[in-house]
Amino acid sequence: MVDPVTSLTANVRSIEAGAHVTAAAFLGAVPVLALGDGTVIIADPGEERRIAVHADGSILVAVRAGKHLITGGGDGRVYAIGANAVIEELADEKGKWIDALVGRDDFSIAWSTGRQVRTRDPKGVVKSFSAPSSVRGLAYAPKGYRLAIAHYNGATLWFPNTAAPTETLEWKGAHLDVAFSPDGRFLVTSMQENALHGWRLADKHDMRMSGYPAKTRSLSWSADGHWLATSGAEACIVWPFKDKDGPLNKAPRECGVRPAKVSRVAFHPKALVIAMGYDDGWILLCRLVDGAEILVRCPEEEGQDPVSALAWDDAGTRLLFGTTEGKAGILDLPA
Repeated sequence: MVDPVTSLTANVRSIEAGAHVTAAAFLGAVPVLALGDGTVIIADPGEERRIAVHADGSILVAVRAGKHLITGGGDGRVYAIGANAVIEELADEKGKWIDALVGRDDFSIAWSTGRQVRTRDPKGVVKSFSAPSSVRGLAYAPKGYRLAIAHYNGATLWFPNTAAPTETLEWKGAHLDVAFSPDGRFLVTSMQENALHGWRLADKHDMRMSGYPAKTRSLSWSADGHWLATSGAEACIVWPFKDKDGPLNKAPRECGVRPAKVSRVAFHPKALVIAMGYDDGWILLCRLVDGAEILVRCPEEEGQDPVSALAWDDAGTRLLFGTTEGKAGILDLPA
């Protein structure tokens, strides 16, 4: 009988990022990191390149949009960076901080500064919308050119390319991040009040998910859309969304219980496996069906260095991560 693998730390290649890792992504096979000092690392093995993108600012938010990494900075600029290190400026908000950013595989992007939201389609056409209050989260619907906008007292659904009126989803409080379920049936926001709120979009039925000791700032759906993994507790809290009522009257699952808060989560793109990053820099993989855990990272020095970025490649064979203190690495799963 073969002993089960309980540690993959030997399969991790370290990257010295040297600054807060704002986001991680794969552009095809190429791993990239966006850093808080305004630079981007293209982390090809043995050929790491460091590119100054926001020369006079910092990278506040970054996402992948197709074959590009999109960055939004404290200098008010939005850039697209390709795996070939070519940089293209997409927007200049004249020094206003880019608060939220989202991208799609077709190279559509949207960003916000204060109450102002803008979308840019693949042809470069920009549309604008003024939200009721400052915007903290944006999400594209899985189908159609529709944008969800999280703000104070709810969320707004906007079709940028039509004259259709916006749709409002109301719930008192400050709404931060926002995410559609992969099948488009549900919309979920994280809140300032250490809770999640959800709406079943067919009838706007409310769903409150509470009990967190801290704010939830990381949400990740399983590939089949049946589960939503979340941060904000000393375990990864996983809510069931398979049935038409979602998590109503159902208890969540808990994965990777440890004496440290989960700071980032990322569902595997094909399997029911969750990557979980913690406030103390640990990273675990957990198989949802039986709760089995595998160690990916355990820092030699104890202390607070929260995992701030996690991203799988499309094949699910590599995991890229980064921390607030500038540590980073890539896990290569054994064949």
